[in-house]
Amino acid sequence: MRTRICDLLGVAHPIVGFTPSEHVAAAISRAGGLGVLGCVRFNDPGELDDALTWMDAHTDGHPYGIDVVMPAKVPAEGTPADLRSLIPPGHLDFVERTLLQLGVPPLSAGDGRPAGDGVLGWLHSVARQHVEVALKHPARLIANALGSPPPDVIAAAHERGMLVAALAGKAAHARAHAGSGVDIIVAQGYEAGGHTGEIASMVLVPEIVDAVGADVPVLAAGGIGCGRQVAAALALGADGAWLGSIWLGTEENLLATGAEGLRPALLAATSSDTVRSRIFSGKPARLLKNRWTDAWQQPGAPDPLPMPLQNLLVSDAHRRLMASGDPAVVPMPAGQIVGRITEVRPVADVIADLVREASQTLDRLAGLR
Repeated sequence: MRTRICDLLGVAHPIVGFTPSEHVAAAISRAGGLGVLGCVRFNDPGELDDALTWMDAHTDGHPYGIDVVMPAKVPAEGTPADLRSLIPPGHLDFVERTLLQLGVPPLSAGDGRPAGDGVLGWLHSVARQHVEVALKHPARLIANALGSPPPDVIAAAHERGMLVAALAGKAAHARAHAGSGVDIIVAQGYEAGGHTGEIASMVLVPEIVDAVGADVPVLAAGGIGCGRQVAAALALGADGAWLGSIWLGTEENLLATGAEGLRPALLAATSSDTVRSRIFSGKPARLLKNRWTDAWQQPGAPDPLPMPLQNLLVSDAHRRLMASGDPAVVPMPAGQIVGRITEVRPVADVIADLVREASQTLDRLAGLR
């Protein structure tokens, strides 16, 4: 099963896997897909450099990509302390009160990054540092999760032989991305985990394929977690599939995460157990639905703050929720495909099953003529 995206990216299979774990990304690349490392969690560019250096040594020469977050509208900038001063006291009180009601204990002393730092990768200035680091490594692809990267970023990537991808939730967005020089469009449907739009993949993918024309490759994203869905993406006109949530339940991810409550939360979730909300980052994102997300929907709960203030508001809470080990409060972006995670498997086995089932499905469809 090969498409033009295989030759373009230098991979064996038309499968691109997004993940915040360098261990998962490297395993995807080693298995014949393209592992794409999400950079937003790296507040310190030096930590990202270390992660990419590790990937350079553990992908066995196979290509990989990186994903940055550069919003089209530049959000508020400043130090964590400066930005935190913009958070209304009522929001801080609500978060602390909710954690008490959920029975979530404080963090132990010396646990992780300083309190209040949050995830700074949402800041345009930090995302630019991520790009500068990535350009020093042999990544094949740089993707922007929130639209077209700035023109100078696209130019710098092309000068170094990197391809540029951008996620799109509407056909108009995809046309704009292609017009700005983006090489690959990721058509991400409503079902997807994390930041996502309002149009379902079955409708969105062919709309974007038609909008950008035959010269621009399209990857389908959102609601893809098995080989039949990969085949469906190809049938809709996409050149491959971009998968994210399905890697959450892999051995590599759970080992790297080390969060006690994550495994049972993922295995218990069905396709109905997600919610699209702004409580994670300030922009609409699909998350596991649980007691934490429910609390934000109760009467009297404050409206989420804009990016990046919302993540600064909940960053300490997220660490406490994960450290609690309670599956009922895990703060995790996840798509509706989470219902297909019924067992923990190595990344290589997931890739093999995707390819096998997609090939079998295409053969079956060919026999219907």
